[in-house]
Amino acid sequence: MPPSIREVMTADPVTLPATTTLSAAAPLDERRSHRCVFVTDGNDLRGVVTDRDIVARAVAEGLDMTSTTLSEVCRDGFVRLAPTDTVEDAVGLMSERAIRRLPVVENGRAVGIVAIGGLAIERDSQSALADISAAAPNI
Repeated sequence: MPPSIREVMTADPVTLPATTTLSAAAPLDERRSHRCVFVTDGNDLRGVVTDRDIVARAVAEGLDMTSTTLSEVCRDGFVRLAPTDTVEDAVGLMSERAIRRLPVVENGRAVGIVAIGGLAIERDSQSALADISAAAPNI
């Protein structure tokens, strides 16, 4: 039986309210190698903001980092997984939608994240992507 997402996900993702400013959020995504935060509205997951979103949607457009909120740069309509989904489900979604990270959601709440690098390590630990993903960050 293929491993479930619960077995390969990184638990306890960084979640922040949609009203959080970019300047408050930016340092928090550095805590994890996934370089993203999940945006919540109450207890519900509303979207995802990556470090690239902050650069492309805020810095490049000259938005004020101290007043622009996560909700203003958040990507809505994202794909999500359940902890009981399989690694094959994740690989299929990532391939089909050309995405690198998937939130794992249970009862409307983000409980984990699955990233392409982690899946590469799980599926083929000898691949170049697995080697790069397993290496310590160089920044």
